Order: sequence, then C-alpha cells, then structure tokens
Amino acid sequence: MTASPAGRSSSKERLEAILESIDITPFQKGLLRERWLDQVTWMGAQARRARRRFLLYRLPVVVGGALTPALVTILLTTHDPTISWLGGIPVDVIRFLAFAVSLLVAICAGTEEVLKFGDRWRHYRRTAELLKTLGWQYLLLNGAFRRYPSHEAAFATFTERVEDTLNEDVEGYLGTMAGDDPEAGRHHEVVA
Repeated sequence: MTASPAGRSSSKERLEAILESIDITPFQKGLLRERWLDQVTWMGAQARRARRRFLLYRLPVVVGGALTPALVTILLTTHDPTISWLGGIPVDVIRFLAFAVSLLVAICAGTEEVLKFGDRWRHYRRTAELLKTLGWQYLLLNGAFRRYPSHEAAFATFTERVEDTLNEDVEGYLGTMAGDDPEAGRHHEVVA
C-alpha cells in the first residue's frame, strides 16, 4: 500500500469501497476493516519502513566495502606525504578516511545484522502479500473461495484463513528475530 498521488485514492480507500459493495452484514464489514484491511495496511507500512532502514544500513556497507580497499591501496602505493594526483591530499587524510570508512562499514553491518532490517522487510512484505492475495480471492470468490456461492457463505473460511496467516506471521517473526530457522514458521497446514 503505497502513498497515492494527488487526486487518487489510496489502496486502503479503494479496498474499503470494494468491501462496502459486497453482500455481507455491516458487522462483518466492520470486522474485515478492523482485522484484515488494518493488518494489510500495517504490514505494508512496516515492510516499507524496514526496507528503508535496511537500505540505510546496507548501502554504506556496500559503498564503504568497495572504498576501503581503494583507500588502503592508495596508502600502500604512495611514498610521498601528499598524493599529487588527488589534488595534493595529505596521506594522513587518506589514513583517516580509510579508518573512518572501515569503522562505518563495521558499525552499519553489525547494526543491520543485530536488528535484521532485511529479514523484517522480507517477512512483512511476504505476510502483506499473502493477506492481499487472500483478500482478493475472497472479494472475487476465486482461488480458495471459488466453491462458495456468496461472500456471506465464504466469510467464516476467509476469517479463519486470515487468522491462520497472522498466526504464522507471529511464529515466523519470532523465529526470524530469535535467529531460529526462518522456514520453521512456514510449515503449517491451512485447511479451507
């Protein structure tokens, strides 16, 4: 669920409008808004947030990882107190840069490893997409819900599938953040 351009409704608003058009009770519509749509929106926002943080920490690691050996190579190949082909930069500045960049790389890599922003991003994105897929299948009465004649008839199964997905999400998140096998939370059978 990305921010919408000016004049265009958000994905959440469009899904709310679709929810209003299906033939289920107002109570059921409220449940879908409060549980399914709220979780889809929240998971999408968390995925975007974790992705930004992942890139914030990962890009300095990549750039600094390439820059550090170049700086060290400059230091190893120069015998003058300044480096003329770099505008006369003193060797001590290059030494400091090599130290500072390597320190930044180590701090960013360590922080990203501990806080696992990349794992969080993939986890939240996966769950958001699973919930969206379930929602579209329910709204269109296809996929897992094709055997139902109406949204009313498919409602209980849909809500059970949403809860199963959210339970798997919690187990998978805790397993990922605790460093367990990331596949451990994915082996649950969901029966429609």
